[in-house]
Amino acid sequence: MHKPIATTRSATGIPTGRLAVWWVLASEIVIFGGLLASYVMHRIGHPEWAVAASHTNTWIGATNTFVLLTSSFTAVLAHQAAEHGDGKTAAKYLLMTIGGAATFITIKSFEWAHEIREGFTITANGFWSFYYTAAGLHALHVIAGAVVMAFIARDAMKGRELHRVELVGIYWHFVDVIWIFLFPLLYIAK
Repeated sequence: MHKPIATTRSATGIPTGRLAVWWVLASEIVIFGGLLASYVMHRIGHPEWAVAASHTNTWIGATNTFVLLTSSFTAVLAHQAAEHGDGKTAAKYLLMTIGGAATFITIKSFEWAHEIREGFTITANGFWSFYYTAAGLHALHVIAGAVVMAFIARDAMKGRELHRVELVGIYWHFVDVIWIFLFPLLYIAK
């Protein structure tokens, strides 16, 4: 079987797919970096945001942190299985990672429903505007990662394209790292 040249050629010594993922992540760092820097600057200038932040549920944020870190662990196990050529085990761990993503989104949905019922909407004040924007953008990345992971798991189950397990794992770890910044800024710093 002939592989496309784009997957085998690399002027940098880095496989093309891995380089592409890193380029995507570089652009994501610019997006999230700008958002988080803007949040920090506004937070410093608005001490009254501490009152709004006190209404976030730290236990829910901590639970979601645990869920994402656990899902990162299963992504690592998927990559390890893929490196050993075990597509079925890699797919199993990817499905567990997708389960972590679904759990995160479910918890976030209940959390947001409660906050909105309490009157803490995106238009309530500047803090809630940043909160929903940052957490919402992160949630979209969680959903996107889970969808892509599902396609990769399907192929891994058949022993195909196992190198993509590493690529989606790199992306997933980025999603986790972003949450590691969001959690203390939105939930702990009150």
